[in-house]
Amino acid sequence: MRIFASVDDLARAVGESLGPGDWLPVDQHRVDRFAEATDDHQWIHTDPQRAADGPYGGTVAHGFLTVSLIPALMRRLYRVDGVRARINYGLDRVRFPAPLRTGSAVRAEAAIASVEPVVGGVQAVMAVTLTADSGDRPVCVAETISRLLVTAPR
Repeated sequence: MRIFASVDDLARAVGESLGPGDWLPVDQHRVDRFAEATDDHQWIHTDPQRAADGPYGGTVAHGFLTVSLIPALMRRLYRVDGVRARINYGLDRVRFPAPLRTGSAVRAEAAIASVEPVVGGVQAVMAVTLTADSGDRPVCVAETISRLLVTAPR
C-alpha cells in the first residue's frame, strides 16, 4: 500500500503506478447476492449448470459487479492522509476485455493519470486495470474519477 502524506504529495506522483494490490475472491455467493441486489438474474451469472455448457464453461461475474469492486480494490493500493472524504465522481472509458470467471480472484493496478484542484480538495483520475488469477487479459479497464476533500465544500 502506498501512503501519501497529503493531496499535494498525490499530485506530485502523477504518472506513477500503484500496485498490483491484493487478490479479492469472487465466488458464486457474491455473484448471486449482486444478482439479488440488481435484479439481474441472467443465467450466465446465476445458473452454474446451464452456464457450464455456455461460452465460458461456467458462470461469470456481472460486468457491473466487476466495476463495482474498484473502490474496495483501490483502497488496497493507496491512501491519502488528511482527506476528510473520498467521493466517487464517475468513470470514463470502461471496458471488459475478458470475463471474470466465478471462483476467481481479482486485483487492481492503477496509474495516477491526473490530480487537479477543485473546491475543497482535488479531483484525481486513475487509469485502473483489474486482472483475474484465471486469465491473461484484463477483466476491466476504466478511468476512475474521485474527489478527495480536505475541507468542507462550499
